Amino acid sequence: MADYALFIGWGEVVRGREETAVRVFQETVEFWAQAQQDGQIDGFEPFLLEPHGGGLAGFMLVYGDRGRLDALRGREDFERVMARAGAVVDELGVVTAYAGEALARQMGVFQQTASELV
Repeated sequence: MADYALFIGWGEVVRGREETAVRVFQETVEFWAQAQQDGQIDGFEPFLLEPHGGGLAGFMLVYGDRGRLDALRGREDFERVMARAGAVVDELGVVTAYAGEALARQMGVFQQTASELV
């Protein structure tokens, strides 16, 4: 598995846009499936959360190496997919996630910083 991922999280569907949200979700899944088929990402997994009183209603993990993920985030078609999603859900966010060796490096940076600030 890749050492990096994009964590794409979203909140509740905007009231009145439920049907559009279903369509945009399917478009988004198709976007990521094509990116995987083209070798731009290693894979992706969408998740929906049961109601829990918090702001996060679902998320998607998109796996790949850092360079390819960063390049993909700068593309116009990615920005368009995110703009469409942002029009139908609240609190859309995209953030880099670390795993494997990348997580170990981040923890090393944190540990070094923590020891320097004691």
